[in-house]
Amino acid sequence: MAVRPAWEVRENEGATRWFEFRLAFADGARVDALAVVGGGCVCVEEVRAQPALSLDDLAVLADWIEESVAEACGAGPGPDGWGSEGRRARPARPRGAEGRLLVAREYRTAQRDGADPVLAVMGATGHSRRTSLRLIGQARDAGLLSPRRARR
Repeated sequence: MAVRPAWEVRENEGATRWFEFRLAFADGARVDALAVVGGGCVCVEEVRAQPALSLDDLAVLADWIEESVAEACGAGPGPDGWGSEGRRARPARPRGAEGRLLVAREYRTAQRDGADPVLAVMGATGHSRRTSLRLIGQARDAGLLSPRRARR
């Protein structure tokens, strides 16, 4: 696994940065990706994989890239001279049972208020839609939310 800054474009007070990623596996599989960081978000621009990735694998790769870019940007200049990048801050979310309780509470509150429950969980956890849906599913599995579909 390798993360390497590729290039940076500065404009006014902000900067847009590109990072190259390479994952190599023992069985010969390989994933190369290019991600751009700017304006407080991370966007994956290009992915090449041998063998091809499934959609689920691509989603996991996107989450991994976001975390890796955050670490590469760091809180100060590292040995390569790259400074910190403003990125959306994730609220500290409790893990385990407490985390599932938080997700369930936010979900139910949004439902009661007529708001989108998934967006409420996204806002409370700071995670993407896909990750928030996974957290909601875990809360359902734990019996904290009603089943999505009534079984016949």
